[in-house]
Amino acid sequence: MKKSLLYIEDNEKIGNWVKEELEERGFSVQWLLSGENAEKEVLHHEVVILDIMLPGLDGFTVGKRLKKVAPTVPILLLSARTSIDDKVDGLQFADDYLTKPFHIDELVARLEVLIRRSGGLHSERISLGEHIEVDPEIKMVFDKQTGKEIILTGKQHQILMYFLNHPNKVLPKEQIYEAIWEEPYMTGDKTLMVHISRLRQKIEQNPDSPEIIETLKGIGYRVKL
Repeated sequence: MKKSLLYIEDNEKIGNWVKEELEERGFSVQWLLSGENAEKEVLHHEVVILDIMLPGLDGFTVGKRLKKVAPTVPILLLSARTSIDDKVDGLQFADDYLTKPFHIDELVARLEVLIRRSGGLHSERISLGEHIEVDPEIKMVFDKQTGKEIILTGKQHQILMYFLNHPNKVLPKEQIYEAIWEEPYMTGDKTLMVHISRLRQKIEQNPDSPEIIETLKGIGYRVKL
């Protein structure tokens, strides 16, 4: 299986050479000429090669944004800048720093190390509706349209994962409550209802007409996969 890589480099001569060499060595390369759409694409890759001198946003800015969106995806900075200050600044967020000119075999070796350290590609993501993606291994929820993480509270995350562990099943509210809070459900308690309402505010496109967490009146809830 090919290793998936996001490559951000505005120099077309260098970019074409690196892309061809990496593809010959078993990588699948998505090459961008700037960091403009990088935040949307990074979640689909195992590793990033990032040039510092880019049009628009520089590599330092792009790299910091990528780390916020995908903190587990390693970044290798590739730059003609050789000063210690640049390397120190870059390694505040990046996982490695390689200066130009470089040998392609060294680049490949460094990429292999970064991928091994990170554990490779994310676990298989679960899609909910048209815009939500859940990575159960790293316990993160993303908006596919923006690439940004959706921050859930601990209980909201537990509830969502409980649904995903019981896909397509109608779950009585008593069962959900007792599994999450680990105490008997008291008739009339609205704690679960409030948490689900707040969870819907974060993951539903229209919380008043939910498509992900369905309510079956008088019975409970269901999430369809």
